[in-house]
Amino acid sequence: MRQVVEVHTAGSPVEPDRLWTNRTARELAIELAESGVEMSPNTVARLLREELGLSHRQAVKTKCLGESPDRNAQFERIAGLKAEYLAKGWPVLSIDTKKKELLGDFFRPGRAWTDGQVKALDHDFPSAGSGKVIPYGVYDLAANEALVLLAQGADTGELAADAVRRWWIRLGKKRYWHASGVLVLADSGGSNGNRVGLFRERLCGVAGLLNRDIRVAHLPPYCSKYNPIDHRLFCHLSRSLRAVLIRSVETIRAALARTTTAAGLRVVVEVARRKYQAGVKASNDFLRNEPIIRDALLPSLNYTAHAVW
Repeated sequence: MRQVVEVHTAGSPVEPDRLWTNRTARELAIELAESGVEMSPNTVARLLREELGLSHRQAVKTKCLGESPDRNAQFERIAGLKAEYLAKGWPVLSIDTKKKELLGDFFRPGRAWTDGQVKALDHDFPSAGSGKVIPYGVYDLAANEALVLLAQGADTGELAADAVRRWWIRLGKKRYWHASGVLVLADSGGSNGNRVGLFRERLCGVAGLLNRDIRVAHLPPYCSKYNPIDHRLFCHLSRSLRAVLIRSVETIRAALARTTTAAGLRVVVEVARRKYQAGVKASNDFLRNEPIIRDALLPSLNYTAHAVW
């Protein structure tokens, strides 16, 4: 059996010393029969498990595209800030953009109860739809509660800041009226990246409206999968969209608003009242006199937007 597997793979395509094959037990049984060894596919599968110690697995996305030299130091900094804010009863928010969704009769994986056949387009060409929706999420770690702002147009720093503002108006103000500050955890890339001047400029404006300092801690580069919103909100939003034909913004709004978990996750969904334009940059005046106060430790990833702006 080992010889049959090794002939076809010469080891794993990514790890040469690891035994690996993507051939099915039936295919291996046919090849064994051609060499004079009669064996059922069930027996082949049992031998793969018991004799070779193999199991049927898929690849796991665990390898980072790169490594940040500040990875450990920044994660320790984030852990300390989270503990500090949570101990005070102040909000800790995780923010990010979920994958854009096409509007139209596009296929989505998953099954649903139906008395007929639900027909979707056989190709996912954007031109066949009526646009895209950008779900931007703001997740409150302590309350297990989130606001999702559905926007159209471009995924910009302006959208990211607007989502934080809407979270405060809809959810945060009532719960955290006593808090003097807000901690925001964000990726290092995308519309809320640490190099996006527009995000910082608009966030200063939000801090002024809230009359509260907004402290931002960016996750180290290549570490976006550790952003809490990914595994505490976005995976559940994806579950709510299984087998749904997203024909309108209202369809996705209703589907996401039903999202919940056994742990009591609550999701509030809003539709943005404007279309966000690509190419908008931070003003030159802001960049020349940036009022952001950066930390002494890892200043590119840690800073505060003061309410006085």
